[in-house]
Amino acid sequence: MSSILTNSSSMVALQTLRGINQNLSKTQDEISTGKSVASAKDNAAVWAISKVMEADVKGFKGISDSLALGESTVAVARQAAETVTDLLTEIKGKIVAAQEDNVDRAKIQTDIGALVDQINTVVGAAQFNGLNLVDGSQSTVDVLASLDRQASGTVSTSSITVTAQDLSTGGYTASNIFSASTGGTISAAGDTFVTALDATSGTDDITIANGGTWVAGDQVSITIGDKTATYTVSSSDVSTGSATDDLVAVGLKNAIDGLGISGLTVDYDSANPGQLVFSNTGAVDLTVTGQFKNAGAGGLGVLSTIDVSTAAGAQSALGNIESLIQTAIDAAAEFGSAGKRISIQSDFVGKLSDALKVGIGAMVDADMEEASARLQALQVQQQLGIQSLSIANQAPQNVLALFR
Repeated sequence: MSSILTNSSSMVALQTLRGINQNLSKTQDEISTGKSVASAKDNAAVWAISKVMEADVKGFKGISDSLALGESTVAVARQAAETVTDLLTEIKGKIVAAQEDNVDRAKIQTDIGALVDQINTVVGAAQFNGLNLVDGSQSTVDVLASLDRQASGTVSTSSITVTAQDLSTGGYTASNIFSASTGGTISAAGDTFVTALDATSGTDDITIANGGTWVAGDQVSITIGDKTATYTVSSSDVSTGSATDDLVAVGLKNAIDGLGISGLTVDYDSANPGQLVFSNTGAVDLTVTGQFKNAGAGGLGVLSTIDVSTAAGAQSALGNIESLIQTAIDAAAEFGSAGKRISIQSDFVGKLSDALKVGIGAMVDADMEEASARLQALQVQQQLGIQSLSIANQAPQNVLALFR
């Protein structure tokens, strides 16, 4: 039956053409934006996931900047520590030269003073963006290293902690800590000493006394051969007043016993407060040095007291310089390890960001080859749909022939 009021063929052709046009419009949007999911309307679930991941990528960009800043800061500190190590090694050469009697110790001391000033210059200049990791102004520094998202959606950050190192020489106040020696030779400077324990029967008595003026944080170190025992005065030690001398002596004795040096015995003489009796029954001669560092002193504070203008001072300086060199070496090693860790984390964050971007692209990016093929097909379908609609629209005209 033909009807001039209802053209079903035209309706079907029109609906088909509308569907083709909608698909063609979507394909053109994909081509123009490069995304198959450009808005929440396209695919709400995928769009929501992609936006969360895009936010994380932005966060990792900030973390990369933080790691770059931290890596540069640590690199400056490491370079400073290595330079200080070289300068201390040069000072050691001067000190060794001063052991000879037939030398001009005054001139050597002048050279050492110039090198110490250079160390102070290096330490003072070793800052990046105002942060100095070697002048004692910092204890630890946290470098933002990661953005951690849990399955529940909770987001937290993690950091790499860099331990600052104190290579400053300021704040040191000499004290007559090592006040007596009966079996050997103690240096004139009361804050350091050098003595020798001959093999088999070497003995020496060292008295540690500070006249009740100890401060929490004061350190007393005894180096025997290549091993060092250190005791740090605590606030509870200080509260005992003059008895602190005994506590420091006992603490040092326990630390020395823990070194496990063959043939060496250290006894605490309770009849003489603060006195330690060293005995060497081993087969090797032992060199014993002592060093005091007050709580306000920098990591290289004792360096400012080195004086090789006398034979005793030169001998004492030789005992101190090794521990100072080791302090600088340990600082450089610490910064080297921290710098390596930050560098590894920086590489990882960069790769992680790239992986997230690839994942986002896999979810929302359009397949341009497929879109191109689909566009060609839809354009042909659109042309055929228009032709089909045109033919359907001509059907009522055929009814006129019945009335001629």
